Amino acid sequence: METQTIGLFEAKTHLSELVARAERGGEVIITRHNKPVARIVPISAPQAVDVRARLQAVAAMQKIAAKARDKYGPISVDDLVGWVRKGREERTEQYAKAVKRRK
Repeated sequence: METQTIGLFEAKTHLSELVARAERGGEVIITRHNKPVARIVPISAPQAVDVRARLQAVAAMQKIAAKARDKYGPISVDDLVGWVRKGREERTEQYAKAVKRRK
């Protein structure tokens, strides 16, 4: 991915796109009056995707799901949504308690 040079005014208009480019490993140089003044770069190099490891993980999760389905029966979308909501609510409560303790 080549380095992109962009003026400050345009950079302000397209900041989220420029950050996304950096997340993908790109680099952006911002200029003011045609002079380079800043650079947007990724914090770390993008990690290579280990496709084989991901496929193995998916296969392992599918085995766990099959065992759960055999033991407990099918799980509905409503069940899954409910579990996610419950987990979020519990985390929100934990966070609120932690914030109160700090005060």
